[in-house]
Amino acid sequence: MPQNEHIELSQKRHGKRFDHDEKLRKKNARSSHKASMKAKKLHGLKAKLYNKKRHAEKIQMKKAIKMHEEKQTKAKDADNVQEGAVPAYLLDRETQTRAKVLSNMVKQKRKEKAGKWTVPIPKVKAVGEDEVFKVLATGKRRKKTWKRMVTKVTFVGEEFTRKPPKYERFIRPMGLRFKKAHVTHPELKATFCLPMIGVKKNPNSPMYTQLGVITKGTVIEVNVSELGLVTTGGKVVWGKYAQVTNHPENDGCINAVLLV
Repeated sequence: MPQNEHIELSQKRHGKRFDHDEKLRKKNARSSHKASMKAKKLHGLKAKLYNKKRHAEKIQMKKAIKMHEEKQTKAKDADNVQEGAVPAYLLDRETQTRAKVLSNMVKQKRKEKAGKWTVPIPKVKAVGEDEVFKVLATGKRRKKTWKRMVTKVTFVGEEFTRKPPKYERFIRPMGLRFKKAHVTHPELKATFCLPMIGVKKNPNSPMYTQLGVITKGTVIEVNVSELGLVTTGGKVVWGKYAQVTNHPENDGCINAVLLV
């Protein structure tokens, strides 16, 4: 079991302290003081980097607050002034413009949507071809070295048939072919063993994607029909993308997080 899951397991078995929420609230309240204290103590390059990070966070927070405030405001439209006399009961009904507010709301929604589709592991360590492929010498005098054996976990479709050994360039061993993955749903906080449909993208190389090589950070497509997920139109969702979060060749299984 990973080290970070012992706390969650303990909470599931024995529950939390009675004052857990209060302690958490106080901790969050003290966090701003701790941050300012840290900013005062740091010096040199670390201070520059830390202050730059804090400055960016503050600007983002102020922008979000301003946008939420602008949703409620109604600005007077000074351009459209009616000619002639207006009855007394219509004097307070001035035309209002909501163009800026709507544009801000659209921008905010776009940002939220962009953030929603970010993958759990944005940066992945590159895997070289020398690590993925093992050179196989073939032929009578063992001088021909055009064959490669894939040393990582791979996925091949149901109707896959191997080429004759004479013409097969990339050999994907049976022991490293996987059909199922352990997919964690981030909102349900539950893990399901789901069958794989295909490899959508391996960030290391398009060739790895084509061969179905699965390394850490690879986006795979899984069959989620068992979960009973439904679209807004009422149709059952069949396939969804998930990102691999472990090294399958080391662990002997594929762990992934569903991209909700």
